Amino acid sequence: MRQQRVLWSGIVCGILAAAVWCCAPVSHSAAAPPDDAAKTPATEKVKAAKDPEPAVDPAKPEVAKELLSGKVVMVVDALKRRGIKANSEMKDQVVLETAAGDLWPIVSDWRGRAFFQDERLRNRPVDLVVRRHPGVPYLQVLMIFTFNEQGEREYMDYWCDICSIPMYEIKPCDCCQAPIRLRFQKQDLPAYIKSKGK
Repeated sequence: MRQQRVLWSGIVCGILAAAVWCCAPVSHSAAAPPDDAAKTPATEKVKAAKDPEPAVDPAKPEVAKELLSGKVVMVVDALKRRGIKANSEMKDQVVLETAAGDLWPIVSDWRGRAFFQDERLRNRPVDLVVRRHPGVPYLQVLMIFTFNEQGEREYMDYWCDICSIPMYEIKPCDCCQAPIRLRFQKQDLPAYIKSKGK
């Protein structure tokens, strides 16, 4: 009988603790988005979902976005054409090879990783919106544009037909875990690039 009373008192305490936890006041930051986020137009929210960017440290100066054109190729192939033999350790690295012959290695991050994974994006003309950080030879890719057979510029991402959400690397859908597909859409360069006469 004593064991039953102990058991029931434990259950009651657990229920009360859960009720207190559920009813505890929520901090302002978790309860609602900041005022400026609430005022963001719907189109800006869609754009943010389409082209997420890594967080920028406000203490550091903003690195300008720019447009670079060329073809993304495997670095060992690009070096071989220049008479340089690279070891097998470099076989998975990719670079942007410009028409002028410059080689720009690409960071394998949230956007650049697609070039490492998907050979369909390599050895074809591309326009890349990038950041080039001072003192760093690597390109941080922000947007990828390819060209169709008619020479029209197309924006590239991956797409889940079930959930209708874009992704930026080959993997199962973040939502439903179904396979995703490579997608191209006709799209102009962003205004901040076009405003520079590109």
